[in-house]
Amino acid sequence: MSDTMRAVVVERLGPPEVMELRDLPVPQPGPDEVRLRVEAVGINFADVLTVAGEYLTRTRFPYTPGMEFAGTVDALGEGVTGVQVGQRVASLGGRGGLAQYALSPAAALIPVPASFSAAQAAAFPVSYYTAYHGLKTLGHGKEGEWVLVQAAAGALGTASIQLAKALGMNVVAMASTEEKLGIARNLGADVTLLQDDPDRVQKVREAAGGKGVPLILEVVGGKRFQESLDMAANRGRLIVIGNASREQATLRPVELMKRNLTVTGLWLTSLMPDAEATREAAQALTALVGSGRVTPQVGPTYPLAESARAFQDILDRKTTGKVIIEPQR
Repeated sequence: MSDTMRAVVVERLGPPEVMELRDLPVPQPGPDEVRLRVEAVGINFADVLTVAGEYLTRTRFPYTPGMEFAGTVDALGEGVTGVQVGQRVASLGGRGGLAQYALSPAAALIPVPASFSAAQAAAFPVSYYTAYHGLKTLGHGKEGEWVLVQAAAGALGTASIQLAKALGMNVVAMASTEEKLGIARNLGADVTLLQDDPDRVQKVREAAGGKGVPLILEVVGGKRFQESLDMAANRGRLIVIGNASREQATLRPVELMKRNLTVTGLWLTSLMPDAEATREAAQALTALVGSGRVTPQVGPTYPLAESARAFQDILDRKTTGKVIIEPQR
C-alpha cells in the first residue's frame, strides 16, 4: 500500500471548479476512528452547498468533501470494537469521502446489506434516513394518507417515494421533466405533475380529494414555499428539508394560524444523535431493505477526477437518483 492517495481538496468557497485533485498522505485513524478504502461516495446537494458556502454550517478549510461514503475497513484506531478489518460498511462521517482512503468515527458506521453494491451502499444513508424521518419521525405520516414529494427523481425524492409506498401512503410527485416523472411513476407514485404546470397548486389539491395534501416534503424553498403552503390541507404538515432554489422564503405566521398548519425543519446531522429516533429508523429501514421493498436508486457515476463535473451536473439538474463518485477510478 502506498503512503499517498488521491483526494479532492477545497481551500476557498465558490463554484464546483474550486475543487482540486491532489496527492495527500494516507490518513491514520485516531482513537475511536476507522479508516476505509473508499469505493463509492454518495453526493448530496448539501455537499454542493458546502463548497459554495451556503450550507447550514460554516465551511472550514482546507477540507475534502463527501459526507457519506462506502468501502472496506482497512485500519482500526485505538479503542474501536465491534468492527473488523475487511468489513464492508457505509459511513455518515460528515466529510472526507472524496479520497481513496477516508477516516470515519466508528459510531458513524452503518452495516451494508450483502445484496448492496458499493454504489448502493453509498446512496443509502443520507437519503433514506432523511426520507424516513421526514415521513414518520417528524411528519407522522399515516397509512392511506397523501404526501407531496418534490424533486421526485432525485436521490431524496426517489427514496421518499419508495418509503411512502412501502408505508402504505399515497404519493403526489413533482419533477421538472416528463422523463423524471416517468421515474417517479415506476417507483409507485400515484399522481405525477410537472413542477411548472400552470395549474399545479389546484391539481395537487384535487389529487388529495380537493382538500389539499396532509404532508409535504418541502425541498425547493424560495417563492415555491408559499405554493407548498397553498397546497397543504388544513392541519397539514410541511417538513422543510432543503432549499434547492437557493433563495430565501418568506413565512407569515398568521397563514399558519388560519389553517392550523405546522412547519417543521429537518436536518439529519442534528437528528442522528437522538438514539431512540435513529434506532427506530434503522430498524424500519433494515426490515424494508430485507423485504426488497426499498432499493437505493443509483444515478450517474463519475471517477474522482471528474468530481467538479458531478457537482455541476447536480446544480444544472442533469441527474436523477444518487450521484456517485468512485475514488478508486
